[in-house]
Amino acid sequence: MGLEIKLPGAFTSVQDKGRRGYLSQGFIESGALDKYSMAAANLFAGNLSEPGLAVLEFTLKGGEIYFTSDEVIALAGADMKPLKNGVLVPMNRPVAMNRGDRLSLGMASKGLRTYLAVYGGLSVPEVLGSRSTDLKCRMGGLEGRILQKGDLLESGKSREEIERLAARVNKMNRSTMLGEYETWFIKPSNPFRYSGNKRYVLLRAVPGPQAEAFTEEGRNTFIRNHYQLTMNCDRMAYRLEGAPVEMKKGADIISDGITEGSVQITPSGLPMVMMADHQTTGGYAKIAAVIGSDVPALAQLRPGEWVTFQYVSAMEAVKIARKENKKLLELKKIIETAMGKW
Repeated sequence: MGLEIKLPGAFTSVQDKGRRGYLSQGFIESGALDKYSMAAANLFAGNLSEPGLAVLEFTLKGGEIYFTSDEVIALAGADMKPLKNGVLVPMNRPVAMNRGDRLSLGMASKGLRTYLAVYGGLSVPEVLGSRSTDLKCRMGGLEGRILQKGDLLESGKSREEIERLAARVNKMNRSTMLGEYETWFIKPSNPFRYSGNKRYVLLRAVPGPQAEAFTEEGRNTFIRNHYQLTMNCDRMAYRLEGAPVEMKKGADIISDGITEGSVQITPSGLPMVMMADHQTTGGYAKIAAVIGSDVPALAQLRPGEWVTFQYVSAMEAVKIARKENKKLLELKKIIETAMGKW
């Protein structure tokens, strides 16, 4: 079978790279909030040619999983101190699980979301080209909902394929796998801004389609100030508190398209960053759009933490995305060399 959920954790769902191409029909994209960690987990689990396969996304606190068959897994993102039969196992490494083993995940010591990938991906029904859970439409994932105690999940590889990879994993030297560049590889390459002795996650953003709706003072306020995540942050959007952004004639516009990373300014003048479960259209003016390479860093922040913004051009955003993709390709080569080809 694969995996049996004994304890589901605080908020656990099946996600992949997202349901693309259906916004015009009213279907949200969904998908992993931290797509970098999702891709890294898949690579470590042996999915070298398919880093967008379906994974489990744990939020804040993991749970307990019983393995009903041999599997190769990997965990990336926030460190939830994973235990295999009570013994600590490493994050960002392939781990061979045997039938009858239990994997336990605790509270995230830092960050917010952890991704569990299995060799072959999670084999749940594909809906509109994706296995991601759409909680609003109740489709995708496992019955369109978060996981519950007793749920059963299968992986997408044959027993023979899993046994071959598990044999390689058990023989490899995982401790020296990434060497001195480990910290760089296991996290997205977002920058920081420093103010005195404080460090803030810096979110690079291209100017939004309604940038002209804001005064020059308002646009400067947006990039010169720090904003704090409120308690009203979820898979749909992150609401921020801080200095209000001045508008020319108010926030309301004729509704138009929304993308992940879009920064809407509410009537109160405060930013709201759209995340993976964002609505398809919105009626508030968008001052900017956080680039895709920096959304993973935002997805790992908790309420009460701080961010700041910086404008970049569309061309700069493309260069940053290519650099991040190159980084994942380098990680793939390292893992492939360590595991050997199979």
